[in-house]
Amino acid sequence: MTSPDPRIVTAAGPAGPVGPVGRDVGAASVGELVGEVSQDLSTLMRQELALAKAEVKQEAVKAGRAAGMLGAAGFAGYMVLLFASIAAWWGLAEVMPQGWAALIVTAVWAVIGAVLFAMGRQRMREVNPTPERTTETVKELPDTLKGAVRR
Repeated sequence: MTSPDPRIVTAAGPAGPVGPVGRDVGAASVGELVGEVSQDLSTLMRQELALAKAEVKQEAVKAGRAAGMLGAAGFAGYMVLLFASIAAWWGLAEVMPQGWAALIVTAVWAVIGAVLFAMGRQRMREVNPTPERTTETVKELPDTLKGAVRR
Protein backbone atom coordinates (compact mmCIF):
# COMPACT_ATOMS: atom_id res chain seq x y z
CA MET A 1 0.00 0.00 0.00
CA THR A 2 1.42 3.42 -0.92
CA SER A 3 0.51 6.87 0.34
CA PRO A 4 -0.48 9.73 -1.97
CA ASP A 5 2.06 11.88 -0.10
CA PRO A 6 5.57 10.78 -1.19
CA ARG A 7 7.04 12.05 2.10
CA ILE A 8 5.17 9.43 4.16
CA VAL A 9 6.70 5.96 4.18
CA THR A 10 3.90 3.44 3.76
CA ALA A 11 5.45 0.52 1.93
CA ALA A 12 8.79 -1.08 1.36
CA GLY A 13 10.35 -0.49 -2.04
CA PRO A 14 12.46 -3.06 -3.92
CA ALA A 15 15.50 -2.21 -1.81
CA GLY A 16 13.66 -1.77 1.49
CA PRO A 17 11.83 1.19 2.98
CA VAL A 18 11.95 4.26 0.74
CA GLY A 19 12.22 7.81 2.11
CA PRO A 20 11.10 11.21 0.83
CA VAL A 21 13.38 11.37 -2.20
CA GLY A 22 13.40 7.67 -3.01
CA ARG A 23 16.59 6.86 -1.12
CA ASP A 24 16.98 3.72 0.95
CA VAL A 25 16.22 4.71 4.54
CA GLY A 26 17.21 1.29 5.79
CA ALA A 27 20.84 2.43 5.78
CA ALA A 28 20.07 5.81 7.38
CA SER A 29 20.95 6.39 11.00
CA VAL A 30 18.28 6.99 13.59
CA GLY A 31 19.60 10.52 14.02
CA GLU A 32 19.15 11.25 10.32
CA LEU A 33 15.63 9.85 10.35
CA VAL A 34 14.70 11.83 13.46
CA GLY A 35 16.19 14.93 11.83
CA GLU A 36 14.10 14.38 8.70
CA VAL A 37 10.94 13.81 10.73
CA SER A 38 11.68 16.93 12.78
CA GLN A 39 12.23 18.97 9.63
CA ASP A 40 9.04 17.60 8.05
CA LEU A 41 7.02 18.40 11.18
CA SER A 42 8.48 21.90 11.27
CA THR A 43 7.57 22.43 7.61
CA LEU A 44 4.10 21.03 8.21
CA MET A 45 3.48 23.34 11.16
CA ARG A 46 4.68 26.38 9.18
CA GLN A 47 2.35 25.44 6.32
CA GLU A 48 -0.58 24.99 8.71
CA LEU A 49 0.12 28.38 10.27
CA ALA A 50 0.28 30.03 6.84
CA LEU A 51 -3.03 28.39 5.89
CA ALA A 52 -4.66 29.57 9.12
CA LYS A 53 -3.41 33.13 8.52
CA ALA A 54 -4.79 33.14 4.98
CA GLU A 55 -8.19 31.87 6.11
CA VAL A 56 -8.46 34.34 8.98
CA LYS A 57 -7.46 37.21 6.67
CA GLN A 58 -10.16 36.20 4.19
CA GLU A 59 -12.81 36.17 6.93
CA ALA A 60 -11.55 39.50 8.30
CA VAL A 61 -12.08 41.08 4.88
CA LYS A 62 -15.67 39.79 4.86
CA ALA A 63 -16.23 41.16 8.36
CA GLY A 64 -14.76 44.53 7.32
CA ARG A 65 -17.12 44.83 4.39
CA ALA A 66 -20.11 43.89 6.53
CA ALA A 67 -19.04 46.41 9.19
CA GLY A 68 -18.81 49.09 6.49
CA MET A 69 -22.37 48.39 5.42
CA LEU A 70 -23.57 48.49 9.02
CA GLY A 71 -21.76 51.82 9.45
CA ALA A 72 -23.51 53.13 6.35
CA ALA A 73 -26.81 51.95 7.81
CA GLY A 74 -26.00 53.89 10.98
CA PHE A 75 -25.33 57.02 8.94
CA ALA A 76 -28.60 56.50 7.08
CA GLY A 77 -30.34 56.22 10.45
CA TYR A 78 -28.79 59.51 11.45
CA MET A 79 -30.09 61.05 8.24
CA VAL A 80 -33.58 59.66 8.99
CA LEU A 81 -33.59 61.42 12.35
CA LEU A 82 -32.23 64.62 10.85
CA PHE A 83 -34.75 64.79 8.04
CA ALA A 84 -37.61 63.60 10.25
CA SER A 85 -36.81 66.41 12.66
CA ILE A 86 -36.63 68.97 9.87
CA ALA A 87 -39.84 67.62 8.33
CA ALA A 88 -41.70 67.70 11.63
CA TRP A 89 -40.49 71.21 12.25
CA TRP A 90 -41.45 72.45 8.80
CA GLY A 91 -44.71 70.51 8.78
CA LEU A 92 -45.83 71.73 12.17
CA ALA A 93 -44.61 75.28 11.70
CA GLU A 94 -46.22 76.02 8.39
CA VAL A 95 -48.18 72.95 7.23
CA MET A 96 -46.97 73.63 3.71
CA PRO A 97 -45.69 71.54 0.80
CA GLN A 98 -42.10 72.04 1.93
CA GLY A 99 -42.83 69.92 4.96
CA TRP A 100 -44.25 67.14 2.83
CA ALA A 101 -41.16 67.28 0.66
CA ALA A 102 -39.01 66.87 3.74
CA LEU A 103 -41.10 63.83 4.77
CA ILE A 104 -40.55 62.28 1.34
CA VAL A 105 -36.78 62.77 1.69
CA THR A 106 -36.99 61.20 5.13
CA ALA A 107 -38.85 58.18 3.72
CA VAL A 108 -36.22 57.76 1.00
CA TRP A 109 -33.46 57.78 3.61
CA ALA A 110 -35.39 55.28 5.71
CA VAL A 111 -35.60 52.88 2.77
CA ILE A 112 -31.89 53.31 1.97
CA GLY A 113 -31.00 52.67 5.63
CA ALA A 114 -33.17 49.56 5.78
CA VAL A 115 -31.63 48.13 2.60
CA LEU A 116 -28.05 48.80 3.76
CA PHE A 117 -28.79 47.30 7.17
CA ALA A 118 -30.31 44.16 5.65
CA MET A 119 -27.34 43.73 3.28
CA GLY A 120 -24.81 44.28 6.07
CA ARG A 121 -26.58 41.85 8.38
CA GLN A 122 -26.65 39.19 5.63
CA ARG A 123 -22.95 39.64 4.92
CA MET A 124 -22.16 39.45 8.64
CA ARG A 125 -23.98 36.11 8.82
CA GLU A 126 -21.65 34.81 6.06
CA VAL A 127 -18.54 35.52 8.15
CA ASN A 128 -16.98 32.37 9.59
CA PRO A 129 -14.06 33.16 11.92
CA THR A 130 -12.97 29.51 12.19
CA PRO A 131 -10.23 28.53 9.71
CA GLU A 132 -12.04 25.37 8.56
CA ARG A 133 -9.39 23.89 6.27
CA THR A 134 -6.70 24.34 8.91
CA THR A 135 -8.93 22.78 11.56
CA GLU A 136 -9.55 19.75 9.34
CA THR A 137 -5.89 19.23 8.47
CA VAL A 138 -4.79 19.68 12.09
CA LYS A 139 -7.34 17.05 13.15
CA GLU A 140 -5.71 14.64 10.66
CA LEU A 141 -2.20 15.13 12.12
CA PRO A 142 -2.44 12.72 15.09
CA ASP A 143 -3.78 9.87 12.92
CA THR A 144 -1.16 10.52 10.27
CA LEU A 145 1.63 10.57 12.84
CA LYS A 146 0.33 7.41 14.53
CA GLY A 147 0.20 5.63 11.16
CA ALA A 148 3.74 6.72 10.28
CA VAL A 149 5.11 5.60 13.68
CA ARG A 150 3.54 2.15 13.40
CA ARG A 151 5.34 1.47 10.16
